[in-house]
Amino acid sequence: MPRIGLCQLTAAEDPETNLKLIREGVAAAAGEGARIVVFPEAAMARFGIPLGPVAQPLDGPWASAVAALAEEHGVVVVAGMFTPSPDGRVSNTLLVTGAGHHFGYDKIHLYDAFGFAESDTVAPGTAPVTFEVDGTTFGVATCYDIRFPELFRKLADDGADIVLVPTSWGAGEGKREQWEVLVRARALDSGCWVLGCGQADPATTSTPVNPKAPTGIGYSTVSDGFGRVHTQLGAGPELVVVDVDPAVSGKARAATGVLANRRL
Repeated sequence: MPRIGLCQLTAAEDPETNLKLIREGVAAAAGEGARIVVFPEAAMARFGIPLGPVAQPLDGPWASAVAALAEEHGVVVVAGMFTPSPDGRVSNTLLVTGAGHHFGYDKIHLYDAFGFAESDTVAPGTAPVTFEVDGTTFGVATCYDIRFPELFRKLADDGADIVLVPTSWGAGEGKREQWEVLVRARALDSGCWVLGCGQADPATTSTPVNPKAPTGIGYSTVSDGFGRVHTQLGAGPELVVVDVDPAVSGKARAATGVLANRRL
């Protein structure tokens, strides 16, 4: 049964500062027996700053340092970063590193919504991604991806029982309620566990941020394939370690028939 740590934090603008936060989070989660440690989207550097200057390739110093931490503690780390894109923009990338893995998932659905235009500076990814750890298949998705049920069904079709969703959710009226509904809905749509790990609300630590950027609201949430919430954090920085039973996903799919009974 995978033990997974969710590290809800407020990222700074500087990648080196955030590397220290990741070092602390990995050590703390591994100390509680976590095998996988998840950090939010934009854990390398928060939104609201020019992203081009901070972007690095997956073999660059930032990702290599995270890989070394994963190796040191015997865990898999999933963390949001930015990588250069051939078209001059950046890619919003989830780094997955540890246990023989070192690759990235580029966010497919870009946040051109609620007055923000992520695609101005970020190039979209094209391919869903799954990976295996200790016999369990995981999928990954990023923030705005959670509004698109077809991605989660595709990950389930590709064998995922657990989907990890690093997030930097935009604040605003009704946005927390939407986040909570979407985590549970995507779990129900796919029969997967959905573990959403968000940036904390910067207001809880009096951190000044760009008010127009999606810099987080907290409320990281864990739902099983029946739509039951097992864990939810508050608004501020926090670590939680959860045990996730992949067998529940099969039970949920058998009960709801959401994959077997599809017609479209």
